[in-house]
Amino acid sequence: MPAEPSWWPPAPGWWGLALLFLLAVTLLTRWVLRRRRERRRVALLIAEFDSAVAIADPAARLAEVSQLLRRAARLRDPNATQLHGEAWLHFLDSVDGDAGGRAVPANSGEFSGTLGRLLLDGPYQARADAGAVEALIEPARRRFVSLVTSP
Repeated sequence: MPAEPSWWPPAPGWWGLALLFLLAVTLLTRWVLRRRRERRRVALLIAEFDSAVAIADPAARLAEVSQLLRRAARLRDPNATQLHGEAWLHFLDSVDGDAGGRAVPANSGEFSGTLGRLLLDGPYQARADAGAVEALIEPARRRFVSLVTSP
């Protein structure tokens, strides 16, 4: 009887299987790291929004929230920075969905009313109505989260 084959070197099929395994581990690692990096980026952006909401002066808070919404809109559509007036408000209304998984209908009109006017005119005024700014915060946060979490 001939001697039993040794375990080394493995047959070519085992080499192929090892390469496929390494490729799968590499791709999975890249996906996990990319996803973690994306979550961290979103968490930092939301923390930045929350710190802007903590500003005591309503006019300064409104200006910061408006600026953050513009920056977040640029992530969704690079041309969003060129939108002004009603086009900007329509863009904010057309954003659908929020981070909580609840669907917000497109063209909900949330920003077409007084909230939108506050976003358009408020950052350029010396004084802002604290109650109106407070009413704007929650819808603005929903839109902000929707903009930074969606592709």
